[in-house]
Amino acid sequence: MNKIAAVIVAGGSGSRMGTKIKKQYLKLKGKEILVHTVERFSTMAQVDEIIVVTGQEDIEYVTELLKETYQIEKVKCVLAGGKERQDSCYNGIKGVSKDIEYILIHDGARPLISEQTIRSSIEKVKEYKACIVAVPVKDTIKQVDETGKVIHTPKRETLWSIQTPQVFEKNLIIEAYEKAKQNQVIATDDSMIVEAFGENVYIVQGEYTNIKITTPEDLLLAERLI
Repeated sequence: MNKIAAVIVAGGSGSRMGTKIKKQYLKLKGKEILVHTVERFSTMAQVDEIIVVTGQEDIEYVTELLKETYQIEKVKCVLAGGKERQDSCYNGIKGVSKDIEYILIHDGARPLISEQTIRSSIEKVKEYKACIVAVPVKDTIKQVDETGKVIHTPKRETLWSIQTPQVFEKNLIIEAYEKAKQNQVIATDDSMIVEAFGENVYIVQGEYTNIKITTPEDLLLAERLI
């Protein structure tokens, strides 16, 4: 049976939320957003362990929150992130156990991920080695230049809005991150790093409710959705 780890990245500052408390620690229906997220993965039999990546200054707090307050047994460890998101992800994937075969990388501020979407991701990664959750875009997208002039309108049916989890065969994602570090490749998500070295990445259709909480409006929407 394949062993699977979830790496939850929760190192954001939450500046767009406009609160002193970092967004991942804000309460959603009486429970921290990060706790909701981690619990989604911990209740699934397919997930063997969870690694949480956060700011160095928050390690003690997050460890106590997850392991003592909520007693989430699948949390293997809480690790410090890096300067950029990709540095944090790399630290997380290096922290998984040796016998792990697949890694799900997920935003700590996406607490509404469904079990069905996680299951679909796991099924597809076993076939394709690299896959990402996404939904078709609803709006027409315009590409503009620095003056604000429209220079291209891509076909809407070819465009997808990318979410997490992003799921990879462990050896593939570790090798891609090592190459990225050597070649100073900068990316905004994990799949870009895999794509940069010629690997194919496949879409898993997700759900529009799998929102990332970044603003007060997102928090209000999440409260209704949950």
